[in-house]
Amino acid sequence: MRQCFRNFWLTGTVFALIFVPLNMCHAAFPKAWQLGFQQAESPVMQRVAEFHDFLLMVTGAIAIVVSVLLATVLIRFRKKRNSTPSKTSHNTLLEVIWTAIPTVIVMAILIPSFKLLYFMDVVPESEMTVKIVAHQWYWSYEYPDHDNISYDSYMIPDEEIKENQFRLLSVDNPMVVPVGTTIRLITTSTDVIHSWAVPSLGIKKDSVPGRLNEIWVRIEKEGTYYGQCSELCGPGHGFMPIEVRAVSKGAFQTWVLESKTKLTSLVVPNMLMSPNDFKITRIENAKWPS
Repeated sequence: MRQCFRNFWLTGTVFALIFVPLNMCHAAFPKAWQLGFQQAESPVMQRVAEFHDFLLMVTGAIAIVVSVLLATVLIRFRKKRNSTPSKTSHNTLLEVIWTAIPTVIVMAILIPSFKLLYFMDVVPESEMTVKIVAHQWYWSYEYPDHDNISYDSYMIPDEEIKENQFRLLSVDNPMVVPVGTTIRLITTSTDVIHSWAVPSLGIKKDSVPGRLNEIWVRIEKEGTYYGQCSELCGPGHGFMPIEVRAVSKGAFQTWVLESKTKLTSLVVPNMLMSPNDFKITRIENAKWPS
């Protein structure tokens, strides 16, 4: 028995030394052998991560208690030690305890989960709005607070991938937003149900034809954050990534001024075309924040 516990402890220690450091190497996109969430870069995702860690501790404690109870039963009440088993059928105190404890656990989970859902669902007073429109199979972004700037965003084909770009994640025209700004995001679709999802920002909202759904985000750190459509929307589902570029407020204002005169709409592909057949007219003159 001691040897068994020793081997279990050694295995767990090796696992922690190998994989825990990998979990700390967060990024704005998934990495090979990554464990856990991506680095939280918005208030919503920070609370999601905290709630996840809380649930992990609760489930871990439950697993330990249940394991101890099972081990106790196996050792103390085995046939060799108890040739004449107890015939007790009821124990009022024990029945009250095993009913009350799960109730307390459920309430301890229920209250913070409702608070988190409310925090995610209720859009606070926003400083700007971005409209996200889903198509088969690309995204369009509109800025109604900035002279209705609008443009389409397509995945960069494999043969055009450059250094510091990522296959199936990088796009030609990312969504540009300022840091330190509460942004209201409204999303819809022109054809089927899509889902605009960026894991590091804690966002996953369905884009439904004929309906406007809203969510909010506030990014405090400059950087580039990646996501993908998370609703099976057709054969091009895996080819409509999301790239969000968070820049300083000054850089955003510069981009807005340049975009008012240089951005033009892109060619909308036929719904029956495959992703490889898209004929894209790219934005050549706009200067995208680096």
